[in-house]
Amino acid sequence: MSAASLLVQFWPYLFAAGAALTALWKAYAMGKATNQAKHDAADAAARTEGRKIDDAVAGRAPDDNRGRLGTWSRS
Repeated sequence: MSAASLLVQFWPYLFAAGAALTALWKAYAMGKATNQAKHDAADAAARTEGRKIDDAVAGRAPDDNRGRLGTWSRS
């Protein structure tokens, strides 16, 4: 039996194995992309909230901010 005859005999199995590996890789990549999108959305929400806090703090006097921070840290 030569290599060519083995290839002819087993090509359907090789093709099925290749298709299965391709499907697994595609599912993995889609899951990874979905997870990254969730993290990106959470990071964007955190940045927005941080900007709101910075804007609120910037609108008060520094002594007022220190007083508020002191009462917040004791609670």
